[in-house]
Amino acid sequence: MRDGDFGTRLPDEADGLLGEIATVFNGMVDQLSLFTSEVTRVAREVGTEGTLGGQAEVPGVSGTWADLTDSVNAMAGNLTTQVRDIAQVATAVARGDLSQKIDVAARGEILELKDTVNTMVDQLSSFAAEVTRVAREVGSEGRLGGQAEVPGVGGVWRDLTDSVNFMAGNLTDQVRNIAQVTTAVAKGDLSQKIAVDARGEILELKNTINTMVDQLSAFAGEVTRMAREVGTEGILGGQADVKGVSGTWRDLTDSVNFMAGNLTSQVRSIAQVATAVAQGDLSQKVRVDARGEILELKTTINTMVDQLSAFADEVTRVAREVGTDGRLGGQADVKGVSGTWRDLTDSVNFMADNLTAQVRSIAEVTTAVAQGDLTQKIRVDA
Repeated sequence: MRDGDFGTRLPDEADGLLGEIATVFNGMVDQLSLFTSEVTRVAREVGTEGTLGGQAEVPGVSGTWADLTDSVNAMAGNLTTQVRDIAQVATAVARGDLSQKIDVAARGEILELKDTVNTMVDQLSSFAAEVTRVAREVGSEGRLGGQAEVPGVGGVWRDLTDSVNFMAGNLTDQVRNIAQVTTAVAKGDLSQKIAVDARGEILELKNTINTMVDQLSAFAGEVTRMAREVGTEGILGGQADVKGVSGTWRDLTDSVNFMAGNLTSQVRSIAQVATAVAQGDLSQKVRVDARGEILELKTTINTMVDQLSAFADEVTRVAREVGTDGRLGGQADVKGVSGTWRDLTDSVNFMADNLTAQVRSIAEVTTAVAQGDLTQKIRVDA
C-alpha cells in the first residue's frame, strides 16, 4: 500500500484482534482505492477529456478523506464554473454579442485570463462601435472625414482600425475631389480635373468625370469659337467639331451646327441680294427659309427690292416719256414708299413739273413769235 498498490489485502480468517485489524485495514484500502479512482476519474475528465461538471463520489469516507474529496470537488466545481463562464463569453463574442462579460469569481492565472477576456470584449466593443460610427457617418449620413478612435488596441485590432481609417480617409479624399470638380463644372469652370489616386469603380468614375470635363471643354471651346467667328469676326460657314461626344452633347453639337448652317445660308442670301441691289440688279430676292426676326428682315429686304424696282421703273418711264418721247406732264407713281424714297419720287415729279412748265412756256412764246405776236415773253421760273 505504501508503494501505491491497493490490490493487497490482509487475510480476514483470523479471530480476535488480528481479525479486527485485518477488517479495518482492508476497509481502509478499499476506501483509498475508491478515493484514488474517483480523483483519477475527475482529473481525467476535466484535465484530459475536457468534460466539466464531474464530481468525485466516495461513499463512507470521513475526516481527512472527506475533506480531500470535498477539496477535489470544490476545485472541479470552481474550474467548471470559471471555464463555462469564459466559454459562454467567448461564444457570445464569436456570435457578435459583445454585451456579455465574465463575472465569475477567480484568482491567480484564472483571474488574469478573466481580466484579459473582459478587456478584449471592451476593446472589441469599442472597435465595433467606432467602425459602426464611421460607417454610418460616411455611408448613411454622408459626413466625410471621420476616423475611428480605439484607445489601447494593438496587433490585429490596431491594424484593422488603421485599415478602416485609411479606407475612410481615401474615400473622403476621393469623394471631396469628385465633388470639387463637379461643383466647378456646375459653375462653368472646366479647368479642373479629378487628380486623387483611385482604383476599381472609383477609378472608373474618376475617368468618366474627367472625360466628361474634356468633352464639355471641347464643346464649350467649339461653341465659343463659332460664336466668335460668326458674331464678332463675321466669318460664316464654321461648324463645331467635338470628338467622341454622344447623347445630349451630340444633339447640342448638331443643334449648334444646324443653327450656324441656317444662319450662314440666311445671311449669305441676304448679302447676295443686298450686293445685287448695290450693283443695280433689282431682279434678285431673298428666297432662303427663315422664321422670326430673320423672316421679318427677309420680308423687309424683298419689299425694299420691290419698291426700288417700282421706283426705278417709274423714274425710267418718266425719263423716257419726257426725254425720248417728248411727252410732258408725266408723273412717277410709286406706291407704298416713304422717307428718302418718297422724297426722291417727289423730287423727280417736281423736276418733271418744272421741266414741263418751262418747255411749254418756251413753246408758247416761240409759237406766238412765229405767228408775228411779239407781245409775249417767257415768264416761268428757271
